[in-house]
Amino acid sequence: MSGRYYEGFDVGETIEHRRRRTVTESDNQRFCDLTMNQQPLHLDREFAADTEFGERLVNGLYTMSLAVGVSIPETTDGTIVANLSYDDVEHPNPVFQDDTIRARSTVTEKRETSDGERGVVTMHVEAFNQHDDLVCSFDRTVLSLKREYAEDSR
Repeated sequence: MSGRYYEGFDVGETIEHRRRRTVTESDNQRFCDLTMNQQPLHLDREFAADTEFGERLVNGLYTMSLAVGVSIPETTDGTIVANLSYDDVEHPNPVFQDDTIRARSTVTEKRETSDGERGVVTMHVEAFNQHDDLVCSFDRTVLSLKREYAEDSR
């Protein structure tokens, strides 16, 4: 377990996540298949070639999911009760096959629950490609364990 308990989050702190992932054609294809998203902009090379992008785009929900996944070790691995919400999702730039994605999270808000045994933490997550272009951003709100109550919650 490498995640942080509620007490380990500081409002204003930015966490640069160590993990990165290069997105493959297979990643995009499998994600689209699993989610039944058959948008030709993601899957059809010829269709995508005739768009303003000139090539297939990686599914935006995959990009968002990847950003969450790479952030987990330094934030909520083993210390989360639940993800409560994902808000204000934006995709300001496209992701293409072979782009390498990294992420960072900034803690924007935290508060204890009414029983004082857990805490709600909101983080602004940003994902970037290998050129440092912002490709996805969103606010992730989690219900986090407090260290002293962690054993009682499981």
